[in-house]
Amino acid sequence: MKKTLLFLLLSTGFQLFAQDSDSLQYTFAETVVIQANRLQLPFNENSRSVSILTREQLESLPVVSIAEVLRYVSGVDIRQRGAHGVQADVSIRGGTFDQVLVLINGVKMSDPQTGHHSLNLPIDLENVERIEVLKGPGARIFGQNAFAGAINIITKNPDNQMIKLRVQGGDFGLYGVKAAGALPIGNSRHYLSFSRDASNGYRHNTDYVLNNAFYQSEWEPTDNQQWQFMAGFTDRKFGANGFYASPAFTEQYEEIQTSIVSLGYQWRNERLQIAPRAYWRRNQDMYVFVRDNPALYRNMHIGNVAGAEVNVNYRSALGTTGIGIDANQTALRSNNLGDWQRTVFSAFVEHRLLLADNRLDITPGILFNYFSDFGSNLLPGIDLGYRFREDLKLFANAGYTYRVPTFTDLYYEDRANIGNPNLQPEAALSYEAGLSYTLPGWRAQASYFRRVGQDLIDWTKAAETDPWQPQNFGRVTMQGLDVNVDIALPTWLRQVTWLRRVNLGYTYIDAQTFNEDATFSRYALDNLNHQFIAGMETKIISKLSLNAQFRYNNRVNLPDYSLVDARLFWNAPKYLLFVEVSNLTNTQYTETNLVPMPGAWLRSGAEWRF
Repeated sequence: MKKTLLFLLLSTGFQLFAQDSDSLQYTFAETVVIQANRLQLPFNENSRSVSILTREQLESLPVVSIAEVLRYVSGVDIRQRGAHGVQADVSIRGGTFDQVLVLINGVKMSDPQTGHHSLNLPIDLENVERIEVLKGPGARIFGQNAFAGAINIITKNPDNQMIKLRVQGGDFGLYGVKAAGALPIGNSRHYLSFSRDASNGYRHNTDYVLNNAFYQSEWEPTDNQQWQFMAGFTDRKFGANGFYASPAFTEQYEEIQTSIVSLGYQWRNERLQIAPRAYWRRNQDMYVFVRDNPALYRNMHIGNVAGAEVNVNYRSALGTTGIGIDANQTALRSNNLGDWQRTVFSAFVEHRLLLADNRLDITPGILFNYFSDFGSNLLPGIDLGYRFREDLKLFANAGYTYRVPTFTDLYYEDRANIGNPNLQPEAALSYEAGLSYTLPGWRAQASYFRRVGQDLIDWTKAAETDPWQPQNFGRVTMQGLDVNVDIALPTWLRQVTWLRRVNLGYTYIDAQTFNEDATFSRYALDNLNHQFIAGMETKIISKLSLNAQFRYNNRVNLPDYSLVDARLFWNAPKYLLFVEVSNLTNTQYTETNLVPMPGAWLRSGAEWRF
């Protein structure tokens, strides 16, 4: 049945496309301002590798979760345990999950316990306006944890009053219910949403229930002032068959609750912008080794991060200057790790110069970090860009990155794992050089990157029977190529109206390690060697479209695999109908920890807009 559906989905897109001649304008992100908290620049003025997924793209992809969206960005590696991002780790250009910083509207989602919680996002895909992926060194911009890159998720706050309801169902007892509403009142805007997704599981003990609630408001008392408030909560309960231990341990179970609250203010005029913000993130993680017998082995971890920051931008005849400070207090209470606190303070300054008739941009900067348990350090960096023509730009950047160990790295202990309280922070010097080419409806970017890491942290062991323990590697070098092409055909070739968008991406990573003591590595050398992504969206008739996505992953220490996902949807002004299949070819594969991933999974649903 599913193979028949695959044939119908793909063949329909190629046989019926010529029936409609409506003009199709696919928006590109060139004028989108990257929300980096520091210097905020339009997408096409950045001298870095940045990928943006717009709301338009997000609405057409065959996905259930934000984690699944990110797997269609070249250079980004999503390693899921189970389905639909219930538990997923994110890597950028070969980095570990602890080396990628995830943010929501610029608020850091870093967790003191472990980077495994970075994608426990207290928002639903419905709440997202766009996703900005910064590849390469981001410590100068965002601070520690932006070691290999950063992902900033921007939520939406509609200008118009609306109510949206959505339901879906599918294989393995899958169901989902979502409700969202927006209400503008005077100079303020309010947005509220709730969602619930659940499944019986695609194999024993992989069932899950995910509940999300999110609220966001903006108030502009005057033309040059704005208040912003955000609050989100996610509750995740899932069977974790083989997720964290040997595949033989099938009865593991986990419950996670993550909350986030932030209050920000912005004042601006033609030259100056001042933006203070206070934030708080809480994460509670309960892990049970045997689901029906919690007393046998149970871990409970509760982490809190509370802080405040101020960012200032100033424009003058000499360019644009950004300065800011960020201070936060981190606390963890755990029956396994113990009770710990950490104070973190950072201050930054950077300046952007435009020279040679604005063809050359130079942005040097430096960030000062202080950790109460690891002391202080400086993270310098620089971005360079030269625009040969309006559509052709050469860019390069270099930066020093840094990450202190998590409390799991330092203190976790069970029969198979022993923490290492003697760990030192890991650091790296990263370089990148590339070329971007942009036309209406066409964007291509290619870059070479290299990251030379010192004292990198990874869980290793010398023999199969030894316990895992984190160690500082002597040196690890990651280098490679990253190529992206994104084409909106109706904008580029107006006579082509059936093929809406084509995207291609390829990433090559060569990892070299110098660590003679470790025979087995758990995370640091689990990178992709080759990654190829291809996607297209076709317009079949007036409101009927097909989005098909192909992915090929060749990992260093696991068999390579290819996957096809597709979504057929009817999008009318007041409603949406869709049917989609992930892993259409029913490929057998694993992404991490030898956890078998789902085969073909059929879903369908409807959405109403009022």
